[in-house]
Amino acid sequence: MLNETTINTLNALKIFGMARSLAGRLGDPHQAELSHSEFVGLLVEDEKTHRENLRLARILKNAKLRFPSACLEDVNYSHPRGLSKASMRELGVTRWIEAHRNVLFSGPTGIGKSWLACAVGNFAARAGYTVAYMRVPRLFETLHQSHGDGTHLKALARLAKVQVLILDDFLITPLQAPERKDLLEIIEDRYQAGATIIAGQCPVKKWHHAIGDPTLADAICDRLVHNSYKIEMTGPTIRT
Repeated sequence: MLNETTINTLNALKIFGMARSLAGRLGDPHQAELSHSEFVGLLVEDEKTHRENLRLARILKNAKLRFPSACLEDVNYSHPRGLSKASMRELGVTRWIEAHRNVLFSGPTGIGKSWLACAVGNFAARAGYTVAYMRVPRLFETLHQSHGDGTHLKALARLAKVQVLILDDFLITPLQAPERKDLLEIIEDRYQAGATIIAGQCPVKKWHHAIGDPTLADAICDRLVHNSYKIEMTGPTIRT
């Protein structure tokens, strides 16, 4: 009865991880050999693990990755696409996120750019960073609507707060004037404040021309390309 009351109290206090593990640990005869402090310490670790798992699940849900199961451990290096193991190993530690460095994936269609971007985003989420995935054409549609309903500044603020932002299908179509301005605002807000992952078919050296306006292109390219990882891939599609 006392144990049941304790579990109910833990649940009432929203200490769900500890409440869930208490019954199992009490039923394990090996736990009887532990001191009180050791037993309590294990319960505290159970609660910590429970909360970390909940936070990770929440981050991954909010990230809305196109390939939620993509991970760096499953990257295929056997396909001839010029993907450097050394570069990907550097993205497997958090220093680039802490330094607010960008990651630029470019290459032909079907080469795995979106999957790799999601794999890096998955790593960032598992490391505890907030992540958001967006296709650039859909992003511009959303921002266009936000101009009309008065939520444009709030939409830009949300993008600025994300620690790792993934922009997929970058420059897949020519930019219109409002899109160039929105893109500059996004990149400016994130410059030296967050990490941005870009994936697209357009080679980095052609970005300036594809953006259109020379002045805005200078500002956007400078902030995106400076101090970034540039991973340019070639070769046949990996989908076959």
